[in-house]
Amino acid sequence: MAKPVVLTVDDDPEVLQAVARDLRQQYGDRFRVMRAESGAIALATVEKLKLRNEPIALFLVDQRMPVMNGVEFLEQALPIFPTAKRALLTAYADTDAAIRAINSTQIDYYLLKPWDPPEERLYPVLDDLLADWQASFHPPFEGIRVVGSRWSPRSHQVKSFLASNQVPYQWLDVELAAEAAQLLDYATTEEQQPLPLILFPDGTQLIQPSNADIAEKVGLKTHATRPFYDLVIVGGGPAGLAAGVYGASEGLSTLMVERQAPGGQAGSSSRIENYLGFPVGLSGADLARRAVTQARRFGVEILAQEAIGIRIENPYRIVKLADGSEVSCHALMIATGVSYRKLNVPGIDQLNGAGVYYGAAMTEAIACGGEDVYIIGGANSAGQAAMHFSKYARQVVMLVRGESLTKSMSQYLIDQIKGTENITVCTGCSVVEVKGEGHLEAIVIANAETGTTQTVAATSLFVFIGASPRTDWLDGVVERDQQGFILTGRDLTRDKPRPKGWTLERDPFLLETNVPGVFAAGDVRQGSVKRVASGVGEGSIAVQFIHQYLSKLL
Repeated sequence: MAKPVVLTVDDDPEVLQAVARDLRQQYGDRFRVMRAESGAIALATVEKLKLRNEPIALFLVDQRMPVMNGVEFLEQALPIFPTAKRALLTAYADTDAAIRAINSTQIDYYLLKPWDPPEERLYPVLDDLLADWQASFHPPFEGIRVVGSRWSPRSHQVKSFLASNQVPYQWLDVELAAEAAQLLDYATTEEQQPLPLILFPDGTQLIQPSNADIAEKVGLKTHATRPFYDLVIVGGGPAGLAAGVYGASEGLSTLMVERQAPGGQAGSSSRIENYLGFPVGLSGADLARRAVTQARRFGVEILAQEAIGIRIENPYRIVKLADGSEVSCHALMIATGVSYRKLNVPGIDQLNGAGVYYGAAMTEAIACGGEDVYIIGGANSAGQAAMHFSKYARQVVMLVRGESLTKSMSQYLIDQIKGTENITVCTGCSVVEVKGEGHLEAIVIANAETGTTQTVAATSLFVFIGASPRTDWLDGVVERDQQGFILTGRDLTRDKPRPKGWTLERDPFLLETNVPGVFAAGDVRQGSVKRVASGVGEGSIAVQFIHQYLSKLL
């Protein structure tokens, strides 16, 4: 933690220098002594220290200053650092004013000029004040602070990015925390103050940043260290991470490109209880953290970037990134997974990130405390989310279009949901409209069994209605089905000749696409089993075929 600050203010340069000298001599090992030549300069310093989250322990201020005297300065500075001790430096003629200031502005003490010798006339007083301050001092949070609004989609995006990349941060809601509004005032000068604001421990800040801006600031790698790799993996979910571990451990120079955070959808799961080897289960974040650590230990380079296109220049496969750069490789594996489908009902588009969320959105769980939470979907991801939110919400209502959960959800989750008192499952129910100005306020639920609709108040709606792949960036190069899932192996040759443009004598490998040396694994592949273990298995198996491909190429 940075040293707490002792701030001294005086318009006389010689006096200011002497005060700072004596303060540093006595307190420099424990406190950072700063000085200012006027009240205005001192106030600007105070605001900067607040933005940097550096505490002020003591104000030692001259009373007789032009434009803004010592008491006037303290009246403006104390709301910013209300726990700081405050002392006036006064001439003998100003003692009456100083005494009145003690009574009116709660100044802790006044000291007469000159204070020589400081061992007798300065240090004993300040020792007591600083000891009192330290007795009740609670060190501030030293990491990243995010100032935003619960109903700001951009704020939700920032929180999700930091959380999914396991970067600790402190959330300050402008509607709930006075400090948040205060920090926003100090950091911005515009009448319309944009959100979110991110404050970093080094005193720098970002306003409405992109994921790439945040990634670069928090130390995530955004630029590849070399132009060529044996293997490039696009996507950092279970399949991509497994391929990275096996590929790098077997000697392939390996780059993983992940636009959001390693772990994919699995990384946002509150609890995975059916993954082999973890009898009590583990969270998706834990699984992602372990896998990333393992991948990096074997030398996988992980890039916080988005792939936006590929092209083939034999024998190279070249991936174009969102920042305009490119990386080339001999073998490319696509493991981008899937994204939750959008709910197509009136009123929903403008509320995305402002009460309507796709996926678990764990960052919103605490904000749902004491509220009713609605979840659309009946598969495992919806069940895991319901169990997680039940720890915070007053009531969790699962809206399931089908007749029951048994067709789409694992039995262990069904049993847990039945045993949780504050979870209600509404079968035959669907949301047909959402309402709200600025944030979600109500949803309209249709019940297929009764033929009725009901409007209920709601502030949080989480959507799990199936998934679709993000593969448009492969258009014209890699063959996909009508839903966008990538065709591989036998699906390319079943009841038809080899893919157009296929020049090799062999058929495509099991996980190989219509382009030799380009593979696909995990949920993005047509016909894959949508389970974490299946993704890990496919990613691991793909490396075997990659080795076979490279052996014929090199």
